[in-house]
Amino acid sequence: MIQGPTPVLLRDAYYVLKPAIPKRVRMAARRSLARRRRSRVGHCWPIDEKAGARPEHWPGWPGGKRFAFVLTHDVEGQRGLDRCHDLARLEMRLGFRSSFNFVPEGEYSAPASLRGFLIDHGFEVGVHDLHHDGKLYRSRQAFDRNAKQINEYLRSWGAVGFRSAFMLHNLDWLRQLDTLYDASTFDTDPFEPQPDAAGTIFPFWVSRDASDGYVELPYTLAQDSTMFLVLRETSIDVWKRKLEWVAARGGMALVNVHPDYMSLDRKKRRGEYSGDLYADYLGHAAIHYGQDAWFALPRDVARFYRDHVLSSTAA
Repeated sequence: MIQGPTPVLLRDAYYVLKPAIPKRVRMAARRSLARRRRSRVGHCWPIDEKAGARPEHWPGWPGGKRFAFVLTHDVEGQRGLDRCHDLARLEMRLGFRSSFNFVPEGEYSAPASLRGFLIDHGFEVGVHDLHHDGKLYRSRQAFDRNAKQINEYLRSWGAVGFRSAFMLHNLDWLRQLDTLYDASTFDTDPFEPQPDAAGTIFPFWVSRDASDGYVELPYTLAQDSTMFLVLRETSIDVWKRKLEWVAARGGMALVNVHPDYMSLDRKKRRGEYSGDLYADYLGHAAIHYGQDAWFALPRDVARFYRDHVLSSTAA
């Protein structure tokens, strides 16, 4: 948990200076820090046993399924945008659907044709921050101003979900967004710039007032960028281990994958990993959990929680 003003000030300063720091320098620093940190966090990453506690009055997943399986994608730049069609086709070929979160005012413009293609083929479209510059939470006044713009994009895109850039979050401030759910947290992830964890592999409710609120959907499997670029894992063993653990506890296996970093043509480039690793993860899930998992979009999980879990808890 980040405490006190100093880490926040340092983080804000970093995002101001980030555009001037070469990407290879930033990545080298992240890898060095992650190596040292990994040796100290084995007790809580990738698995934090406390996060597996089932909420009181939990009614179970739809259809008697053992756990929920959710795929999400954050599209950070033009390179990721250019790969969305291919990534969606890969998932369709393997029998999956996912949510694609687009930056409204970043380095690209998410065309209506792409969003329409995804929606028409059973995918979900969400909003990913506003500018993707790490500055969304620098002040309450600026956040409230940006929230109005974000809400306009939510309405115009017909989106119900939001995720902040870099997994920064302030659940109180996020009440200003007209969302069904937010997905800016995680059960455990000490490698994030704001590493305070939600501490659960289940969705949970954040109240706006006595009669309204939104569902928080923490990701529960390590992000692909952390796995393959920062920690330089060469297999999906960490994902497989965590998936087995989440399934055994009846939680939500939610992963965030970035097309920006995924090579789908098998050409090796700096700062990318092979899309075969992601395809292996999907194949593993289909083979080992095809009968046990509720394969759902984030909006489906959020609606289930709002419409069924909350009423069960109130009862």
